Amino acid sequence: MHLMGRAAVVTGAGRGIGREVALELARQGASVVVNDPGLGRGGEKTEERPADEVVAEIQRMGGKAVANYDSVSDYLKAGLMINQCIDTYGKIDILVNVAGNLRERMIWNMSEDDFDAVVTTHLKGHWNMSHHAVKAMRQVGHGRIVNFSSDAFKGSVGQCNYAASKAGIIGLTRSIAKETAKYGITCNAICPSADTRMTVNDAVKENRRRRYEAGLLTKAQYERTLLPRGPEYIAPMVVYLCTDEADQISGQVFHVERGAIHTYYFGEEYKWLHKGDDGMFTVDELMETVPGTLMNGIVPVVPPVKMADAVKAGEAKEKKAG
Repeated sequence: MHLMGRAAVVTGAGRGIGREVALELARQGASVVVNDPGLGRGGEKTEERPADEVVAEIQRMGGKAVANYDSVSDYLKAGLMINQCIDTYGKIDILVNVAGNLRERMIWNMSEDDFDAVVTTHLKGHWNMSHHAVKAMRQVGHGRIVNFSSDAFKGSVGQCNYAASKAGIIGLTRSIAKETAKYGITCNAICPSADTRMTVNDAVKENRRRRYEAGLLTKAQYERTLLPRGPEYIAPMVVYLCTDEADQISGQVFHVERGAIHTYYFGEEYKWLHKGDDGMFTVDELMETVPGTLMNGIVPVVPPVKMADAVKAGEAKEKKAG
């Protein structure tokens, strides 16, 4: 056991990835506060109490766990959650922020409430929990925080609220890592790919099939999406980052899925365009030089299309819709 005597809080731990993380932490000897308010995929209230089921499973294994049903989006309750860990186990060593929700709409159909609900749960929820945890961790000179981002940080159609939150979580993670290093605290982020109720439903499966038929996914890529990719594949990397052996790893972002883990290269200066210390580029100069310099070899976020063609396509779609 690599985490014997450690105390952890795992948010969103009633189902999916959070559940597997809580179970693996317990297997490795940690005592766990299992947080889950029992909400639906979009954050709607239910009568379910999945946290109780995970606590019972940990206790059957011989581990220690208690349930918590509060929302990470509530600043005060987030603080009480950390205090519950300290009051129950005497300290807080580990925080794993998994809790999240989804409300998918194109930006023109997304309501303000859709945007706020997702950003508040994901980004502010991560900040709420980390803020309170760090205050306790820095007093003892030790702590591990693992945040959950997503490949959606690159941009995701129908998920601008979610993508913005997940990009923000990467910035938050790197900032926490820099601010807390001298206190013995590490903070890293995971971008998981796993089949859970949050990520896989009939609409998602159909969208993958359409993308493959449209040539946007290779056969190998599409067939990989058909393999079972359970949340249990995510937990070991999370737990590893919580061990003493990972004390030199901080501020990093890892993609984790079945049989594969990779890092990312982003956020660093890549290509330059110089015109001397006092130079000011003209618009005409930029038109001439940017495509062959700054944008040379850059993978486009969207397929190249002339604006005139895009406008015509949009007008045709609107006309067909009536």
